[in-house]
Amino acid sequence: MVFSPEVLSPVGSPESLAAAVRSGADAVYIGAKQFSARRNADNFDDNDIIETVRYCHIRGVKVYLALNIMIKQSELQAAFDTALTAYKCGVDAIIISDLGLASLLHKHIPDLQLHASTQMTVHSPACLKLLKELGFTRVVVSREMSKQELQQFCVVANKIGIEVEVFVHGALCMSVSGQCLLSSVLGARSGNRGLCAGPCRLPFKAQNGTGYDLSLKDLCLYEYINQLKDMGVASLKIEGRMKRPEYVSAATAACRQAVDNGFIEPKLFETLQNVFSRSGFTDGYYKGALGRDMFGIRTKDDVIAAGDTYSYLHELYRAERQSVSVKMQAEILCDKPMKLTITDGKNTVSAIGDIPQAAKTRALEKATVSDSLTKLGNTPYYCNDINVKLDDGLFVAASQLNALRRDAIEQLDSKRSEIVVNEYTLPDFEGIGNLNGKKHFIARFASIEQIPQNLNEIRTIILPYECNIPHIDGVEIIAELPRYISSDSIIEKRLKALKEQGITTAYCGNLSAVALAKSLGFKVIGSIGLNANNSASIKTYKEIGVDEIMLSAEISLKEIKDIAAEIPVGIFAYGRLPLMLTRNCPIKNGKTCADCDKKGTLIDRKGIEFPVMCREGYSEMLNSAQLYMGDRLDEIPAVDYLLLYFTNETKDEISTIINSYNQNKQPTGEYTRNLYYRDLI
Repeated sequence: MVFSPEVLSPVGSPESLAAAVRSGADAVYIGAKQFSARRNADNFDDNDIIETVRYCHIRGVKVYLALNIMIKQSELQAAFDTALTAYKCGVDAIIISDLGLASLLHKHIPDLQLHASTQMTVHSPACLKLLKELGFTRVVVSREMSKQELQQFCVVANKIGIEVEVFVHGALCMSVSGQCLLSSVLGARSGNRGLCAGPCRLPFKAQNGTGYDLSLKDLCLYEYINQLKDMGVASLKIEGRMKRPEYVSAATAACRQAVDNGFIEPKLFETLQNVFSRSGFTDGYYKGALGRDMFGIRTKDDVIAAGDTYSYLHELYRAERQSVSVKMQAEILCDKPMKLTITDGKNTVSAIGDIPQAAKTRALEKATVSDSLTKLGNTPYYCNDINVKLDDGLFVAASQLNALRRDAIEQLDSKRSEIVVNEYTLPDFEGIGNLNGKKHFIARFASIEQIPQNLNEIRTIILPYECNIPHIDGVEIIAELPRYISSDSIIEKRLKALKEQGITTAYCGNLSAVALAKSLGFKVIGSIGLNANNSASIKTYKEIGVDEIMLSAEISLKEIKDIAAEIPVGIFAYGRLPLMLTRNCPIKNGKTCADCDKKGTLIDRKGIEFPVMCREGYSEMLNSAQLYMGDRLDEIPAVDYLLLYFTNETKDEISTIINSYNQNKQPTGEYTRNLYYRDLI
């Protein structure tokens, strides 16, 4: 049998459900009313989920529930209950990003399938074994991966036995998923919690750039689907739970054609581009061709073009899609009730009808019986074989044959939509307590040249692992691994060299960095990139080998007090918070790297400047103002350490800041408290 990847479609409303299924989806993903990364979509309550699963399973379509946001401590039980309810409703898998919640679900509902959301920032194969051990059966990879990176990833994934899901169409975030704080910091609406306000689509200008240097065109990889098939990609994902049913239909139908035929009809592709695009599509990440051509915005012409497509698209999903093959056997015999048996190869049902009468004029013929019973046009079924046993000289009314067929189809619907679940013990969510650490400072520097002569009792510093790391008497040096890993082997090679120099601790911002560091015997400190936001996630990180961890930058001081941790925890206490992790440097839209000299800035529509710093094949957009908590240290709960995060400050500025924190001084100049005193939604 030829391998065929799954076409996975977005569904944000009941109307989009029919559009997806009738246009050729093999699976759909939906969101519950809570805990979904598209919380502004219509989404589904418990009854909606039951009906959605029934509708889809009858038609041979799987249903995945997206529960892929960062979970607060106060939400853990409700999030678990949502997943449990979905399991009881027959949902085929949960798409999840919070590692603590995932661990709870795997331990307490072990036959619930878990898919690692793209919000988990998985882009390197080093973490696949770890994810498999945590119970994940599939991983949704980062959209920034090139063809070569995907090929290498799939080789490892296929050996380990974990499925790979790849986005092939839809909106592209500028930031690597799971690593964007722009909406949170600018508007207290978190993208990591499903309420992104989309500030990146507003004007952000690099010098000589496009004017919208954080706004990418929509992704379209349909022309490469045969290549993805050859890699063994299990699922082809379409983005768009916030989009109209017409968009869902067009994107699904195009993907279906690409999978089945290897190409898309020109009219359908033109319609797909018209129904929604940002002045066209991009395949830049896949081809490794980053740059200005990948950027675009939604123009007035794009909106006008969309309005002309709707009537054509409505025809794509107006009628039921007959996609389920069945076989039939009919028995119409003297003095016996009629019987119709239908099987889909797995489920078999039989309907019993009336006793046929003797024919008074023309007797019933096999062809008439076959034609009547195989009229399945308003159902998802089609008959590929029917066997009719018919005695001579009998008469049956057409209405009786129709009733027999309807009865059998209703039974088959019921069989195909049956839900079988097991009962499991529930986790204990008690035991939440206060932290009791003794706060001390850790300083992170972007370069060796920034380190001041007097560190003022700071005995632990973090430096990028690619630095020529020095020896400083009485100071522990921690190696900061890249936040985006495009080559596991390069990381391994550098870590081995650092180990020979006596470096024993790694600062890690993604699961692959954690896995690589642990495999070489390093102590691991997890950064804010791991999105540790509750006690369950901290416990899970401890179980996979993280020795200390930074709490999420999206947690308030009030919420920190509810966290319980068995390992030391820290918080981001000073510095320009990285708002975006990008593979596509926005500064390159107007300058070369040589012209920029790693001192690029983006300017928003209000004239505010945001520094951009580059490293190891990726860029970070930093906040315009530094977080300052030097005068509020007594208000910070009893964490174990406070991170002073230095980026573009001079050595003299750094020395002043360290002194200010040691002396609890008031801030000077522009500063921010980030999210520590705000309730993030």
